[in-house]
Amino acid sequence: MKRLPFTAPESVALVTELMIDLGARYGSSGDDTPVDPTDFSPPNGDFLVAFLDGEPVGCAGWRVHGAEEAELKRMYTAPAGRRRGVAKAVLRAIEDSAREAGRKRLILETGDKQPEAIAFYVANGYERIPDFGYYRDSPGVRSYGRVL
Repeated sequence: MKRLPFTAPESVALVTELMIDLGARYGSSGDDTPVDPTDFSPPNGDFLVAFLDGEPVGCAGWRVHGAEEAELKRMYTAPAGRRRGVAKAVLRAIEDSAREAGRKRLILETGDKQPEAIAFYVANGYERIPDFGYYRDSPGVRSYGRVL
């Protein structure tokens, strides 16, 4: 696992794959949530990339949300990393990073057309919370949170 800028080539490649996947699922550009690359800069955020055999296969970032929360953004596992523990390792590393930065809870938005993501978050201790953020009033949005 490496801490990389959101603008690093490995980060950009994985986030581009994520946007293509989300665009196919939702018939859109992927995710129109405003994101500033500096949102993911310590101490107010972080962006991590997982590697297998030297290739980037997973990523996620967190950014400050309110006084005590961190928002998980751009979590993605490439096909080469699926079913190999990459997603869980990335999620745990992001949780650790947010906790070390003083965040008390990690929250996230996903959608009903991502059932595998929903199942993953629930299996990892996340519970439904009131919808928030850019898509809070959109049909199919699902928001989750977990105390760190």
